[in-house]
Amino acid sequence: MTGVPTTARTRADACPGVVSPHLAADGALARVRLPGGVVPAPALRAVGALAARAGDGSVHLTSRGNLQLRGLDPADPRPVRELAEAGLLPSTTHERVRNILASPLSGITGGLADVRGLAAALDRGLCARPGLARLSGRFLFALDDGRGDVAGERPDLCWRATSPDDGELVVAGTGTGLVSPRAGAPALLLDAAQAFLTLDTGTWRTAELDDAPDRIAALLGTGGRALRDGSGDDHLATLDGAPPGVGDLGGGAVGAAPVLGELSAGQLEVLAGTAPELVVTPWRTLVLPRPVPGAAARLGAAGLVTDPDHPALRVSACAGTPGCAKSLADVRGDARALIRRGPGRPVHVVGCARRCGAPHTPHADAVATGPGAYLIDGAPGALTAPPHDRPRSTR
Repeated sequence: MTGVPTTARTRADACPGVVSPHLAADGALARVRLPGGVVPAPALRAVGALAARAGDGSVHLTSRGNLQLRGLDPADPRPVRELAEAGLLPSTTHERVRNILASPLSGITGGLADVRGLAAALDRGLCARPGLARLSGRFLFALDDGRGDVAGERPDLCWRATSPDDGELVVAGTGTGLVSPRAGAPALLLDAAQAFLTLDTGTWRTAELDDAPDRIAALLGTGGRALRDGSGDDHLATLDGAPPGVGDLGGGAVGAAPVLGELSAGQLEVLAGTAPELVVTPWRTLVLPRPVPGAAARLGAAGLVTDPDHPALRVSACAGTPGCAKSLADVRGDARALIRRGPGRPVHVVGCARRCGAPHTPHADAVATGPGAYLIDGAPGALTAPPHDRPRSTR
């Protein structure tokens, strides 16, 4: 296998958490990890109440299926205390490394294997291994039920189902040929993460490590995990890699999306009243696996998107001004204007060249160069009418 040069990081990892928030232009920013995206309704209410009392009043969905609070006072003890009481902060030492995706519709519709419950088991095992707190806050685990949805989100380590009972370890998008039973997926991923740290190269992501799939697989060997030879394919077959949308998702589930991934406290209360448990996806949508009757109508009345053809589903954006000091434009205001006009294709609108929050699905790239001025896929153009007909892939 041809590797890529190992890239050692020379600066500290500043990925935000709850205990260690990031100080933004509008106050402290705290990221609440939700392994597998799962959040019980009472915990969602607690997050909404905290945002209303201590933040800017909104809760933001992230591109890793987590929740984010903005406008916090960095000296305020309430976020740590109240999120811990809600069961959303089981470890203060491992909080930033609890980045775990899981196929949101697994066990409901589609896919090969039911991965429900595996994210929680992986999270418990992660928090129980002190050494794994050394992982970067950007390190990402994934449990893919075989449809290829979260495997497409560029996780560092992924267990991807190859049958209802077995799955292969995928490192930086490449199959390793190491296969474990479904129940053994959490242990396999944790052992692989430990192997990555054992290499101790100073890198944060497996994609930055030369020949990571081969080197990690070599360290694992059979590892006492009853691994057997798998495919080892660089390109794994995809059943249905499309992210779940909104409206009727099949299997009784309902999907909804907040405009630009931003939820008000009132919308959170409505969501918590329509299902006992929700799943936040890395595509800034919400899956309600067991909604109450009439849930879609209630969500729509609260301003959430439940129409699969709604233009808001084709626009995403970073924080922009005034929340981010690096932004050159009021990105979210411009994005909302674009939604009102109706974009012809997916567009991600950002305030600077960092392109924060860019989706991994195909999209046009709108980068601000000043107030109301943008480069569209690298060329000057009007945000309301991006040139070219074919969406580009994210960088």
